[in-house]
Amino acid sequence: MGHVEENLDLDSEEIPLSLSVSQSASKVHTFDFEESQIGSHAKLPNIWVFKKVQMSPLRSIYVVLLTAKINMLLPFGPLAIFLHYVARQHAQGWVFFLSLLGITPLAERLGYATEQLAIYTGPTVGGLLNATFGNATEMIISIYALKNGMIRVVQQSLLGSILSNMLLVLGCAFFTGGIIHHKKVQHFNKAAAQVNSGLLLMAVMGILFPAVLHFTHTEVHFGKSELSLSRFSSCIMLVAYASYLFFQLRSQHKLDASLNEESIDEERNNSAEDSDEEEAPEITQWEAIGWLAILTLWVSVLSGYLVNAIEGASDSWNIPVAFISVILLPIVGNAAEHASAIMFAMKDKLDITLGVAIGSSTQISMFVIPFCVVIGWLMGQQMDLNFKLFETATLFITVLVVAFMLQEGTSNYFKGLMLILSYLIVAASFFVHVDPSNDDD
Repeated sequence: MGHVEENLDLDSEEIPLSLSVSQSASKVHTFDFEESQIGSHAKLPNIWVFKKVQMSPLRSIYVVLLTAKINMLLPFGPLAIFLHYVARQHAQGWVFFLSLLGITPLAERLGYATEQLAIYTGPTVGGLLNATFGNATEMIISIYALKNGMIRVVQQSLLGSILSNMLLVLGCAFFTGGIIHHKKVQHFNKAAAQVNSGLLLMAVMGILFPAVLHFTHTEVHFGKSELSLSRFSSCIMLVAYASYLFFQLRSQHKLDASLNEESIDEERNNSAEDSDEEEAPEITQWEAIGWLAILTLWVSVLSGYLVNAIEGASDSWNIPVAFISVILLPIVGNAAEHASAIMFAMKDKLDITLGVAIGSSTQISMFVIPFCVVIGWLMGQQMDLNFKLFETATLFITVLVVAFMLQEGTSNYFKGLMLILSYLIVAASFFVHVDPSNDDD
């Protein structure tokens, strides 16, 4: 019996700990997609987990900082800070560009650390962690901009994140997935997509009414009713998003588990070897918490230099601030997210692709934007939901187009191409768009 037990222990130890950093599932925001992954981690025997994660701090640094190719962009952050103090006002365009490149790997590593921590916390807390840190970069940049009174930059950058995820990310994913799997029709969970589409339409409603109230000049108290309505609507949207989290994490997951139990068992049996490797945590729980704190702090530092360089970059490049805020910030800031969505579409895992693209848009519109309104309220800044007529119309049309694309529950390369071309129209529109002053409203 002693020899048998030793053999069993050796077999259990033979599974190598994968040092490849998963850049994919770190920003999946639709929680019925998340729980199937995180829940499987929670069911791992604790003894097995701690056997696999006997790591030194040096190994943790190696896993987090050296294994991902995107980390080659990390030196651009310190370079941006150095250039800010050396060149002063003469190189604000380069400071802005280098800050963007430096923040890109930090955003991806934040998602990775959150994913690792979710392995230990279970599905419920793990889903909430992804909700909190999934768009941490956007929230930190927005708070810095609010602190400097740059309300329009906050509104336009958050709007740009929604447009980028819904048109560019989803379009590229549908296009590449359709090209690779052109011999078959790709399917995704239509019910989950419809729930997200409904939340996006609710967010459009919350953003639309303050703009309509302002531009029709029907406010009871001019300049005050619009702000009060925005703050009230923001609180309602936060309640709605919290209810959505509760529904997805509890009620809907139990329903889906009972309906799809057989299909899930088959999938687990078919991919048993792959799942064993994917389920192995790569850093310990406290290391994940420590990296979350370090990465968040570094993102906060770079965000300050990024926000301060926006206007200088606009002047030096002769590009409207609206184009920088709506197009450039989201594209570069969400580069890792774009890549992961496309990768999952190429693997014919469109449910996770939708979790990255549409789930992120839902989170920004229903959580990050109302949260910024409330934070601005506490700061004494008049941050509201009046995104101006041009931006509000763009968001409304975008949500309608994407909702129609998702209603069948299937995708192909032509749908992806239409979404990409739609984003090019939006980008060109903001390139020639001059943000109106308050006096011109």
